[in-house]
Amino acid sequence: MKSQTTNLTSDHPSEFELRDIAPGLWIWRVTHPRWRPGQGWDPIVASTCVESRGEVLLLDPLAPPIEAQPFWQRLDAHPPTAIVVLKPDHVRDVDLFARRYHSQAFGPRVFFREDIPQTNLQPIDPGTELPGGLLALYDGRGRNETPLWLPDHRTIVFADALTAPRGKLLVWTTPWHEERVLPALRKLLAFPLERVIVSHGEPVHTAAEFELALQRPPWTGSI
Repeated sequence: MKSQTTNLTSDHPSEFELRDIAPGLWIWRVTHPRWRPGQGWDPIVASTCVESRGEVLLLDPLAPPIEAQPFWQRLDAHPPTAIVVLKPDHVRDVDLFARRYHSQAFGPRVFFREDIPQTNLQPIDPGTELPGGLLALYDGRGRNETPLWLPDHRTIVFADALTAPRGKLLVWTTPWHEERVLPALRKLLAFPLERVIVSHGEPVHTAAEFELALQRPPWTGSI
């Protein structure tokens, strides 16, 4: 697994990391411009790129600065054919990528009024099959998030259902954690899962770590 971390410039001290996870699956991490202390997550967040069945999909993409040339060169060489927003508050830079690469885009049916994408997103629900064979899942949290199953990579990508503060994988708390969330997430163990990817904290975790996360108290703290 190859990783490259760069502190881009002294004028724009945004840390950037590009990490290969498996053939056709890689992530990048960059500072979120809207991060503020006390929000419960670190300033560096992850986005995912997956190549599957002739498609190239960006999941919750947040654009790094133009100085991150390894990222842009890689993407320009294999342009994305689809962009997917997994959760209403993960709009991020879907408009930028959709315009640059003329990609189709998918996402939730509803958004926050202060962060509505200009791009026309095709709606996804749990059970929706996306280009490349990706499958939208149900997480039980009631936050309009649709985690994605990547069948060719045996990976589930989450937006906020799970987080990994200080590297420890945890389910993000809700008032109905025991009643709705855990039963929904336990059903995902039926997939032939090798890993999960999360946006916040250490992004990549094994299937065994995912199973352990369902046994731990949920994440309720702030960073």
